[in-house]
Formats: sequence, structure tokens, C-alpha cells
Amino acid sequence: MVPVNKQSHLRPLATINQVNKCISILKSKPKVKRSMWSRRAQEYETKISSGKIYELAEVVRDLNKGDDLMVDQSYSERQLFEKAYERILSEFRIVLNVSLEDTQKKLDKALKRNLVGQPQSAAPAKTPTSELPVDEPISDNDEPIDE
Repeated sequence: MVPVNKQSHLRPLATINQVNKCISILKSKPKVKRSMWSRRAQEYETKISSGKIYELAEVVRDLNKGDDLMVDQSYSERQLFEKAYERILSEFRIVLNVSLEDTQKKLDKALKRNLVGQPQSAAPAKTPTSELPVDEPISDNDEPIDE
């Protein structure tokens, strides 16, 4: 899971200090580049494959649009973001020695993701549940409505 280095084929896992530096990178303002998407995509791919944790954090930060804006991303932009996000997530999980959910929460908090989306996703789940008791008496009756 850890990217390849040219000499030893593996780099050592990030340290706690490196993870903390990555989190500060994730919290920083994204750098908006005005170049063509194909050029930026190539640069992001190079950074993802470089094996450098800070460059990986920069890609995640720059491509992060938040949950509500993910539809504005192109397919290739989403793919690059997910690739970088999964890599940094897996390394953070190992280094921090916490569950996948806790690692995701930490990453998402740094990226300011899911903070608005969670209450909205909980609301639709409650709505059908609250409507069920209203529907039950009608189905228990089993009498035709036509009079």
C-alpha cells in the first residue's frame, strides 16, 4: 500500500509528526491552478505516484470539493481524488493505529467534509420511519376505499 521508492522499492511509513504536518496541509487553503485540466491531472498523478506523503496531502487538499460539490467534479477529477484519499487514509490508519471510521473522521474534519452532509443524511432516514405508523393502519384495514 505504501508507494514505491526507486532504491528500496518501499519507503518507511510516515511518522506521527509527518501525519500532523499532512493534516495541517489538508486544513490549508487549496491552491487553484489555472492550467489546462490534462496538465493538472498529469501533475496530480505524478504527485500521487511519487511516494511523498506531503505531495499526496496536497493532491487531496486541492481536489477536495466537499460532499455537496462532488457532482461538480469530472469523472477523472473524482478518480484522482479518491485514489489519493484512499492512499492517505490507509497510511494514516496504520500510523495512528485507529479504526477506519476514526481515521476517516479525522481526515474529513481536516478537509471540512461531511460536516454539513451528516445531518441531512439523517433527516431522510427519519422521514420514512415517521410515515410508517401512518401507513400501517391503512394496510391493516384491508378494506377497499371505494364506497
